[in-house]
Amino acid sequence: MKEIFEKCEGFQWDAGNSNKNLIKHSVTNPECEQVFFNQPIIIVDDSKHSEQEKRWFLLGRTDQDRFLFAVFTIREELIRIISARDMNKKEREIYNEEIKKDSEF
Repeated sequence: MKEIFEKCEGFQWDAGNSNKNLIKHSVTNPECEQVFFNQPIIIVDDSKHSEQEKRWFLLGRTDQDRFLFAVFTIREELIRIISARDMNKKEREIYNEEIKKDSEF
């Protein structure tokens, strides 16, 4: 899944998404970006919400070990975060289970 980032050059923040996550979920833009660089990261195709454009969701952590769920798309080689919030209990269980699987190898 990480091959989707090969051509990405950064993040897209504009009036449409620059403060939305901070206002709705108290997640800053730098926190949103951090989850793309901190391992482990889980990325899943969000086919249910990909009617107009391709979307993915991500489970990851910030530099301060805040566990986030984010929905994103890629526009013109830029990652555009549609939504970011704290993981709910089920998402955190999935994330921790995946970490456990990866560490067993």
